[in-house]
Amino acid sequence: MTALLEVEDLRVAYGKIEAVKGISFSVEAGSVVTLIGTNGAGKTTTLRTLSGLLKPVSGHIRFNGKVLRGYRADRIVALGLAHSPEGRHLFPRMTIEDNLRLGAYLRTDREGIDKDIQRYYELFPILGERRKQTSGTLSGGEQQMLAMARALMSRPKLLMLDEPSMGLSPIMMQKIMSTIAELKGQGMTILLVEQNAQAALRLADHGHVMEVGKIVLSGTGDDLLHDESVRKAYLGED
Repeated sequence: MTALLEVEDLRVAYGKIEAVKGISFSVEAGSVVTLIGTNGAGKTTTLRTLSGLLKPVSGHIRFNGKVLRGYRADRIVALGLAHSPEGRHLFPRMTIEDNLRLGAYLRTDREGIDKDIQRYYELFPILGERRKQTSGTLSGGEQQMLAMARALMSRPKLLMLDEPSMGLSPIMMQKIMSTIAELKGQGMTILLVEQNAQAALRLADHGHVMEVGKIVLSGTGDDLLHDESVRKAYLGED
C-alpha cells in the first residue's frame, strides 16, 4: 500500500499554547488508522488542522502527493479529504436530504449526487425513512449517521471521523462501529479519533496513542489492544 496521507513534524498552537508538538504519522490507502488518547491530547486539533480549519505553526502535510500548506478547507475537500467533526455540526433547521446535498456542494454531477443519496439511505435506512425531517429533531445516533453520510457525499479518498460514538447508547455505538467496519470493507481509507479505544483499535490497521500533543506509542491495532500500558490507561483494565 502507498501513503495517502503523510504528516511530518506537525506543530499547532492556540496563541502561546502548543497543542500539537511535532507529531508524524501516515495513513495508507485502504487502511483504518486511529488516534487515541485522553481529552486534551491534541487529537481533534490534529484533524481540524488536516482539514484546513486550523493553520499549523510548522510541519508538512501531504495528501495524495500534494503539500497542503496554505490550502483553504474547501479546496482540501475538493482534493478528497472529508471531515465528519466532533459534535456533528449539522444544519438543524434543514432536512436530512438538504444536509446531504450540502455535503456534495463542490460536485456538479446531479445524477451521481442523487445516486449517492440513495446509497446512503440504504446504508442508513432511518435517514431514508425521515428524509424530509429536519436534522435538529433527530436523536444523537441518527445525527451521527447523517454527519457521516454528509461527509461521504463529497466522495472522499480519505474520511476523517472525530468521536463518532460520543454520547451514544451502546446499541447505537455498535451500529456506528459496524458501519465504519462496512466502509473499511468497501476499501474506504479512514482516520478515526474515538473515545472508545477498544472499539477503535479493533477496527484499526494501525494506531497512535497521543498524550499532551505528542505521539507516545504506535503500533498495529492488535498490538496496541494487547499492550499492557494501553490496557491500563485506556481500556480500564488493571
